[in-house]
Amino acid sequence: MTNHNQRVGTWGEETAAVWLTSRGYEVSRRNVRTPYGEIDIVALKNQVTYFVEVKTLTRRQSFYPEQQITGRKREHMLNAAQFFATEHGVERWQIDVISVEGKPDSEPVITHFENIQ
Repeated sequence: MTNHNQRVGTWGEETAAVWLTSRGYEVSRRNVRTPYGEIDIVALKNQVTYFVEVKTLTRRQSFYPEQQITGRKREHMLNAAQFFATEHGVERWQIDVISVEGKPDSEPVITHFENIQ
C-alpha cells in the first residue's frame, strides 16, 4: 500500500471512529489482526459488539467504496469476526461497513451499512 493510500485509509478509519462515537458507540479496539485478516474497528453499543470494515475513497468514481466488499472479502470479515468473538467470549455481534467519501480537511460523506452478514 502506498503512503498516500495509508494516509487516506487512516483518515477514513479515524473519521469512522469519531462518527461512531458521536452516535453512542464505544470504540474499544482498532486495527485488530486475526489469522483471517484485520478488523478495522471493534465497537460496542447496547451490549452488542460491532466489527466494522471501513472503506474510503477520496473522490467519487464510477463505483462506491462499499462496492469493494467482494464475496471473498465478506468471507474474510466473517471469519475474522468469528475468530475474535470466540477468543474474547463475545456472544452478540454483527458486521457493519462504513463508507467514507472525501478528503482530509473536507466534510466527508459517511454511509453506514448495518449487519451485512
